[in-house]
Amino acid sequence: MRRIVLPLLVALFPFATMAEEPFVANNVDVTEWKAVFGRIEARDRVQARSRLGGTIISIAVSEGSKVEKGQQIASITDEKLTLQLNAIDATLTSLESQLETALADLQRGEDLLKRGVATAQQLDQLRTQVDVIKGHIGTAQAERSVLKQLETEGAVLAPIGGTVLQVPVTEGSVIMPGESVAEIGGGGFFLRLAVPERHAGYLQEGSEIRIGGDEGETTGVLAKLYPQIENGRVIVDVEFAGMATDFVDARVLVRLPVGKSTALLVPAASVSTRMGLDFVTVLAADGTETQRTVVTGGSRQADGHEMIEILSGLSEGEQLVANHE
Repeated sequence: MRRIVLPLLVALFPFATMAEEPFVANNVDVTEWKAVFGRIEARDRVQARSRLGGTIISIAVSEGSKVEKGQQIASITDEKLTLQLNAIDATLTSLESQLETALADLQRGEDLLKRGVATAQQLDQLRTQVDVIKGHIGTAQAERSVLKQLETEGAVLAPIGGTVLQVPVTEGSVIMPGESVAEIGGGGFFLRLAVPERHAGYLQEGSEIRIGGDEGETTGVLAKLYPQIENGRVIVDVEFAGMATDFVDARVLVRLPVGKSTALLVPAASVSTRMGLDFVTVLAADGTETQRTVVTGGSRQADGHEMIEILSGLSEGEQLVANHE
């Protein structure tokens, strides 16, 4: 019966049996992390510019508004265009009247030519006069089309879809062609970091990044490493899921891998503290247990387990047992 019960207990409580096994202290490679602040930025920051100079009569967006590509966000008018259109319309009315008279004269000339009263030369002059007036009408219509096109360019359109970041003008402002009406951020969001150049050699695209937050740390990916160093710092872009984009340029705490070092790590359960001193239980070769004072460093995570770094008092290869306090 005991032969059946013992294997069953081992199968039901594997961690209890493993906890009794001694742990061999070994030096392991650990990643060194650098804490820096990153800013949430839009991938694309594009200016919605005016194509027409004039007065802004309406603005349909404000900071924080969501826009789609091609959406009208403002209207600009130029009163001179209205005056020029009125002048061209008056010219077209006059030319159309002249054309009617010239066509009537041409018809009479053709009738007189049939009766032999008029000459072919006079008829050619009348035809030329009709063609000249038609040419003037075509020119005026083309000028009118140009002015109508300029009127349509008074509509300021969003060049990309995204969030309106800045609106530096107000209704009633006088604006010149090419001036910015709004700045739009779109194309997704990411964290942009400025890391001291001494760490540039340790950064690699695709590396795991730790991002701090109110609900604990999350992980991201180093998406892009820019080759140009500015003011002694290398620019890095980080992407991660669940990024809050309510505030652009918000600062977020990020921890970057900037190197590796060797540390002697032991399970946190094997370290006990008494009277301000840290102790571990060392298992000798003959099976005896000895309490030894050690100097500990910080705690680290290794394979999902909490480990303690031992700075002195313990050598690699020594066996430890868990404390039962």
